[in-house]
Amino acid sequence: MPDFPEDPIVVTILALAAAMLYGTADFLGGLASRRASVFAVLALTVPAGAAVMLVVALLGQVPALGGLLGHGGLGSPAAMGDWSAAGWAAASGVCGAAGLIAFYAGFASAPISVVAPVAALVSAVLPVGVAIAGGERPARTVIVGGLICLVAIVMVSAQPADHPPREPDDSGNRLPTPGRLRALGYGAAAGAGFGLFFIFLKNAGQSGVLWPVAISRSAGTVVALALALATRTRPRLGRGGITGVALISGAIDAAANVCYVLATRAGLFGLAVVITSLYPGITVLLARVLLRERMRWLQRAGLLLAAVGVVLVTV
Repeated sequence: MPDFPEDPIVVTILALAAAMLYGTADFLGGLASRRASVFAVLALTVPAGAAVMLVVALLGQVPALGGLLGHGGLGSPAAMGDWSAAGWAAASGVCGAAGLIAFYAGFASAPISVVAPVAALVSAVLPVGVAIAGGERPARTVIVGGLICLVAIVMVSAQPADHPPREPDDSGNRLPTPGRLRALGYGAAAGAGFGLFFIFLKNAGQSGVLWPVAISRSAGTVVALALALATRTRPRLGRGGITGVALISGAIDAAANVCYVLATRAGLFGLAVVITSLYPGITVLLARVLLRERMRWLQRAGLLLAAVGVVLVTV
């Protein structure tokens, strides 16, 4: 399948699709995590995504389906080229899994209100910096829209703090608590993992789409299962509907990977990453609609700001 012509509108559509799918997968994974340990959920979601991608990639080898799935660029293992593409794909899976570990560990032991926005911001800024260093020079409206989206990412990721800050000292300065310092570390580590995932998967995706994603998910599966083994976590299949929700989450997340890779091949890498990183807004919206959770005014403003940014990058 040939690459799309470089067009901000095409990039935006594909990246928005990736954001919607990532946000939905995170929402479903969060639901499953309420009834089981995070490690048990990861041991189900990541392998599920890998299985789906392997099946779809293999179907691309069937002559009758090769045209539908995209002969060569989408469905052929030969499209991976040399071993470097497979290496990029495997590295993306490892980094993505590591990012999830740091993300959930931060949620468990530090203020969520710090971990989430820091992770979201770092995961967007790191790839954008790589894109600019690589010579990308987007139009002025795209730059403005991208900056607005970066602000929106932090706003929609903000959540109520779990730990109050330390009382002011004698001089009246409010000092950070150790919990908030840990939150900065966890958030930065998670964001770096997600950002490297975006960068490495983009590099692997230049040699195809389905096989790079399949390899990435397979590498993540090794990490998830090793973590479950190390923590002696046993996923309990069929317990309270958790298995079905976790498996669906993994499949949707794999589909999001495909949309993201297509977006990076359609044009500006930095633009694709920034828009894809709006996925926390989808998770917030689903929680509001399906679980009746309240949205903070900052999150509402962030969603509106995100819409403005998306419009600007497409004009």
